[in-house]
Amino acid sequence: MALPWQTLETVDTPDGPLALLRRGERDFLLTIRGRVLMTSAAHRSEDELAKLACEGLGEDAPARVLVSGLGMGFTLRAALDVLGPRAWVVVAELNPIVAAWCEGPLAVLTNHALRDKRVRLVVGDVGTVLRDVASGPVERRFDAVVLDMYEGPQQRVPRHHPLYGAEAVATTRRALAEGGTFAVWCEQRSADFERALRTVGFTFEMKRTGHGGRVHLVYLARARGPVERLASGSERAERGVPRAPRRPMRRR
Repeated sequence: MALPWQTLETVDTPDGPLALLRRGERDFLLTIRGRVLMTSAAHRSEDELAKLACEGLGEDAPARVLVSGLGMGFTLRAALDVLGPRAWVVVAELNPIVAAWCEGPLAVLTNHALRDKRVRLVVGDVGTVLRDVASGPVERRFDAVVLDMYEGPQQRVPRHHPLYGAEAVATTRRALAEGGTFAVWCEQRSADFERALRTVGFTFEMKRTGHGGRVHLVYLARARGPVERLASGSERAERGVPRAPRRPMRRR
């Protein structure tokens, strides 16, 4: 007989009550408004997303990687397992309680990934991190940006969308080093997102994660050519686009 789920904590968020539940020692759920966002028993897509984004960043390279959001920490753990000792990983998580859970009861799932000396946790908007790096010196640009959010790009993406709209994609492009990777979890193709990627100089492919059961997709985009040469395209993508005040949460 299966053990009952125990609610460890519930907090209010703009998207509704966010809860952490546990059954036994290592079986956890994250829910929003009672809907399961993710479970510790199924994190294959998180693992593969991070591996696809970070492959090719040599073990000896001082790679710079941005991961958002944190979730249960599986995406971060998978990235750390691929990257070498000289890597530097920024993790952006909008909800401070999620970070606290990953440093507390969930830490056993990832061998305390947030304690890794290569990790810097930013509790805040990933867009702020991207804009800061995009406007800063070249040496601060990321070799990979990994978005593992509650919702991936949909079939129709508003131009003002804070993650997948034209302005956001242009900012991400400027925050990436030449040849850098932009990896995004999703459930379906998005013509609008693909158009935004092409406009600012990304080439991309789709990867399926998992075999059997629920299969997810990953946009794997590469930044080709120096970003300075693409300024005019970025400006066209951004013209007239207002900033959105909120960010979506993670998925599942």
